[in-house]
Order: sequence, then C-alpha cells, then structure tokens
Amino acid sequence: MSHLEREIAEQPQVLRTLLRAQAAPVGAIAAAIKRFQPAFVQIAARGTSDNAARYAQYLMGIVLRMPVGLAAPSVHTLYGAQPNLARALVIGISQSGKSVDVLQVISDARAQGALTLSITNDANSPLAQAAEYHIPLHAGEERAVAATKTYTAELAAVALLVTALADDDAMRAALNAVPDALDATLTLCDPIAGWAQRYRYMPQLACIGRGYNYCTAFEINLKVTELCYITGVGFSEADFLHGPIAQISPGFPVLVVAPSGKTLPTLLTFLEKLKARQAEALVIASDEAAFVHAQQQMRIPAATPEWLTPITAVMPGQVFAMQLAAAKGYDLDNPLGLTKVTLTL
Repeated sequence: MSHLEREIAEQPQVLRTLLRAQAAPVGAIAAAIKRFQPAFVQIAARGTSDNAARYAQYLMGIVLRMPVGLAAPSVHTLYGAQPNLARALVIGISQSGKSVDVLQVISDARAQGALTLSITNDANSPLAQAAEYHIPLHAGEERAVAATKTYTAELAAVALLVTALADDDAMRAALNAVPDALDATLTLCDPIAGWAQRYRYMPQLACIGRGYNYCTAFEINLKVTELCYITGVGFSEADFLHGPIAQISPGFPVLVVAPSGKTLPTLLTFLEKLKARQAEALVIASDEAAFVHAQQQMRIPAATPEWLTPITAVMPGQVFAMQLAAAKGYDLDNPLGLTKVTLTL
C-alpha cells in the first residue's frame, strides 16, 4: 500500500484525535479572540493550505459575519510593504509550519499588535512559534508529497474554531459526527477504482464548486494536477459561466462538487448546461438529482450539513486522483519535481 492510500484512509481517525484533543484549547483561543474584538480577519497560506483558507473565508463570513481576506504574502516579502493589520486576527496556515512567506505575514502582523494564530502539523515549527496562539493538527507524519490528511485536519481545525466562536451546540454535534461520516465516505469511494482508468488519457480537467465547496474544487484540481500531470483548472460555477464554459466541447471532462445545500439548485442548472454541451460530468454529491446528467457518480453521506461537506466531499476527489495516477503508472508518493516542504518568498 502506498503512503498516499494509507494517509487517505487515516483521515477519520486523525479528525477524531484533533477534535478530542483541541476542543478545550480552541475554546480558550476563541475566548481570546472575542476579547480582542478584531475588525477583520486576514489569512496567509500557500498551496493546499490556501484552499483551507478559502474554506475559512466562507465559514467565518457566513457563520460569524466577519470580513475575511486572503493575504498576498509577496506584498510582505518581495515588496517589503506592511499593510495595517493592527486590529486584525491574522491566521497563518501551513502543514509544515516552514513557509517563509506565510511566516513573514504573521511576524509583521504580530509586530503591529494584531492577534496572531497559526494552524500547523508541527508545534515546534517556525510558524507555530511565531504566532501568539497555535492549533496543532495531530495528523502525524505525512509521508506522501500530496497532502491529504493534513488538509482535512486543517478544515476541521477551522471548523472547530468557528464552532467555538459561535458557541453553538448544534454545530458541535455536527462537527463531532464528521469522523464517522468520513468512514462512510471512504466506503462510498470504493467504486472509483473501477472506472478511474477510463480517464487515463484525458489531457485536461475542469473542477467546479461553489460556496463552501469553492475550496473543494480547487483542492481536487490541485491533487489531480500534481499526481496525474494533466492541465487542470478550478473554478466557481458562477465564474465558469462568465466565459470559461466556452471551452467545453463534447467529451470534455468536468468534475462538479454538488452537495446538498444552498448551492445545489444552481449547480443542477449548471449540470444541464454541461449536458447540452455533451461534456463528461463527474459528480460528487448526495442528492440523486445531481447524478441525472453524470457519467460518473461519487457519493457522500447525505446527513452532513453543507458547512461541513468540504471535509467529506474532498475525499472522493483524493481517491479519484490517486486511482487515476495509479492507472497511468505514476509514483503516488513522490510526484515528479515536487518536495514535501516548498519554500517560497
């Protein structure tokens, strides 16, 4: 078994450990944030962690009504500028905690008096040490270069923080049910191995999501791109309709993340448009209506509320990327030209 396959399977237990170990510490962090009363939130991240930041942008904006921006680290590093972050909650997300540019954002923010928080898988990393507060992921060593269990742990850490800030018992109960939902999702992913090889020669893929699962479209695209070496793009369904849909010709593969919730009606209409263009639709969903025009179905549990579906919906995408890479004969643990820790300025 590859490290990648094993780490995908470890995700339910990683989340159980994280949610159990960090409930009280994150509650204390939430209390500190409430005392600070930030005017806005700024999140710095790169790569897969940037997709976790996208999730935080939606969840904090919707549940907490907080304005959330994604940092441009080059503003701090290459250009040497320091935007005014004095009244902000500034969050740095990095699996390794070694991203130099993310570290610079946190360091600049803390020097200005901002409240700083890091989310990493290494409590002794530079980023964890630089921030005033830290949420460890409890994911254990991740040996495959493509991040899987650390990504869903980042999503869970964000969800745990927002739940603590909202102080909502229903949200806590829903979040604590997610590890079991991931167990169920892993079983639902079994059929993917039977049809993934159909796509071993596809040169391109569009990944579409919206709302909470905007991040999921980007993360699945990243996994397919880095593991399978194809040209992929991630889009909001709304943005895709503003021009990029013109590229869709018969047989063009489009992966659509369409869980039940506020975005499902527009995504059903989008799937009808894909059908009219004779696209090849690969759909991640729980509602049967989403599969009407799907060539391939990837099911997720129906009971998970929309705000938590990014944690479950990404798993079929991870499995698809893994199975497709295996069908193409590629190294699942060490994609060409990639390293586990990427240092950028």
